[in-house]
Amino acid sequence: MTFYDNQENVEQYVAMAQGYDGQELVALLREHLAAGASVLELGMGPGVDLDLLRTTYSVIGSDRSTIFLERYQRTHPEATLLQLDAVTLATTMQVDAIYSNKVLHHLTVAELQRSFARQAEILHDGGLALHSFWYGAQEEEHEGLLFTYHTEESLQPLLADHFDVLVSHQYTEMDEGDSLVLLLRKKEPPAA
Repeated sequence: MTFYDNQENVEQYVAMAQGYDGQELVALLREHLAAGASVLELGMGPGVDLDLLRTTYSVIGSDRSTIFLERYQRTHPEATLLQLDAVTLATTMQVDAIYSNKVLHHLTVAELQRSFARQAEILHDGGLALHSFWYGAQEEEHEGLLFTYHTEESLQPLLADHFDVLVSHQYTEMDEGDSLVLLLRKKEPPAA
């Protein structure tokens, strides 16, 4: 059982996250991705960012937690949702973009590297990935939930085989410069 497989933990997270959303992240994606494109959100949680994305894109929400998925589906019965692990991404679909807001920091470094490789496999050629992380070099655990902080330099070797970095910058969510956003483009396959 994981942290978000517990109803009480989900409700605590929803209350804590009240007032936070990825408006700036979605705006950045809109600068680089055409309206109507298909976007898979990893770790949608209560669906706040999914709602922002769906105003412009054809969205698929995903989460590992069935509690989050069922909670969102009750109020959005038309939504396309998948139960996915952010490492294995066990789906046959292909999409134009993948989005996550402070989700992949729950993965170990090895898991994150595997996730980037798998993301490249499910993205169409030239597809985009936009991810945000907590900025820094530390690793913490809270109630069994891992938080791995990253810098541009720590992420580069994990994604370099599969992605080119289009945009990388720090931004402020709670404290000055506490967050990092990366906008990535899937690398073209090598010429035969």
